[in-house]
Amino acid sequence: MRGLIRHPAVQAALARLVGLYLAFVIRTSRWRLLGAEAALAEVQAGRPVILAFWHERLPMVAALRGLAGQAEPGLLRLTPRVLVSQHRDGRFIGAAVERFGLAMIYGSSRRGGAPALVEMLRALRAGDPVVITPDGPRGPRRQAAAGVAQLAALSGAKVVAIGAATSRHRILGSWDRMMLPLPFGRAVLTAGAPIAVGRQEAQAALPAIAAALDAACAAADAAVGLVTPDAPRGRAAPAEAG
Repeated sequence: MRGLIRHPAVQAALARLVGLYLAFVIRTSRWRLLGAEAALAEVQAGRPVILAFWHERLPMVAALRGLAGQAEPGLLRLTPRVLVSQHRDGRFIGAAVERFGLAMIYGSSRRGGAPALVEMLRALRAGDPVVITPDGPRGPRRQAAAGVAQLAALSGAKVVAIGAATSRHRILGSWDRMMLPLPFGRAVLTAGAPIAVGRQEAQAALPAIAAALDAACAAADAAVGLVTPDAPRGRAAPAEAG
């Protein structure tokens, strides 16, 4: 059974089903985009941004381009580039969310990092946003790896912390306690203020980026009425809702 599930044809079919499910969730949820004015202003001015999510909120990245397009239709000309791992799981995620106007860049610190960095820098120079999960692909949960700050320092693009939550969800038993959205809920994407990272300040900027990601998730949770008492390292973590 495990071999069958890992077969490329089966993986492709499952990814299609996941994509259809997420499309159904997006259509049946009542979405809001909060706090994105500064980030939208950056992009409208022709300055690309690096959008950072905690890995646990990754399923809701599918709503990103559509919500940004509703706020500013001109942004639909851009194609957000999502960094995912070359591992089978990363390719599964890529196949599931490409239908939402997102393009994948495959690579991680463990494999394919250098080519992925070149692709991300090229995308930013072209004006497209780059989407990164700083604690992905395998954690530790809510601990930002250096890559997001290094990319910002090299490119000059600012980092925008993104949070996402929905009032109807399940928390999975994965390493990141991923929030799986359910249909017919109240859902929100939140954005923090853009964070500039100096050329020699990548390592020093990591705590501010991590704190901004925590704050964005906490704001998203609060916006849909979630109580989040048990965070890693004292941070807010989502409570299960149904």
